[in-house]
Amino acid sequence: MRRTSLTLDEKLLEEAFHLGGARTYSKTVELALDQFVRRIKARKILELGGSGLWHGDLEEMRGDRAPRTVPKASRRNR
Repeated sequence: MRRTSLTLDEKLLEEAFHLGGARTYSKTVELALDQFVRRIKARKILELGGSGLWHGDLEEMRGDRAPRTVPKASRRNR
């Protein structure tokens, strides 16, 4: 962990603190940073779509999985 001093918007911090359910302001900021990093990474993954950087066949990769079936209606309901 790194200890640092930050100047934050007090109203925004309070709102995040109450909405996020963390027990401390430090944990609130940590959770917010975690979500920020996740969103940026997810956006970068989506940007790769159609870029040609990945070559493969998802159907072939999933070939070892059993095909999905729709469960039959329960006979108790008849």
